[in-house]
Amino acid sequence: MKKPSILFSLLFLTSLSYAGGYKINDEAKDFSLKNVDGKPVSMKDYPKAKGFILIFTCNHCPFSVAYEDRIIALDKKYSALGFPVIAINPNDPVRQPDDSYEKMIVRSREKGFTFPYIYDSTQEIATAYGAARTPHVFVLQNEEKGRIVKYIGAIDNNTDDPEKASSHFVEEAVDALLAGKPVLQPETKAIGCTIKWKQ
Repeated sequence: MKKPSILFSLLFLTSLSYAGGYKINDEAKDFSLKNVDGKPVSMKDYPKAKGFILIFTCNHCPFSVAYEDRIIALDKKYSALGFPVIAINPNDPVRQPDDSYEKMIVRSREKGFTFPYIYDSTQEIATAYGAARTPHVFVLQNEEKGRIVKYIGAIDNNTDDPEKASSHFVEEAVDALLAGKPVLQPETKAIGCTIKWKQ
């Protein structure tokens, strides 16, 4: 599959403010969604986690496909440090058959996903979080008052070539949280395909 160009990426920039959904420092709700192994996944299943890297993504979107290896790398790097990746597919398979649950299973196996790939079949979680694109990242930190949103946006600033990315937004956010420091850039523009909402 041909990678999306930077010019094409610019056509899909979203604004920093989304209609509804969470803002920085909001408490995020948990979920119980079916993983590709058939079992439900919730954040409460990770009692030792310091936080989470939640990524709304899918099978078909060329932006999501371009970031798959980077998502795997994020999970391998940060899961052991207390920030596991959980990938969530919010798309309606009626509108986009390539994003069906059955094809999620196939894609997860093909790519060797190291993280849960769960299906938001009702789109309730995508709506609650305010996800608008795939991929769209929400970094949460576990605090006494709950799971708090600390970063919202893109993975990095170069869809085409990870080697040419000059800003690694998710890594910078998680590194700051692990160091007990504030996230210096808590919001960026998510780049990707629009979520395929039920009609």
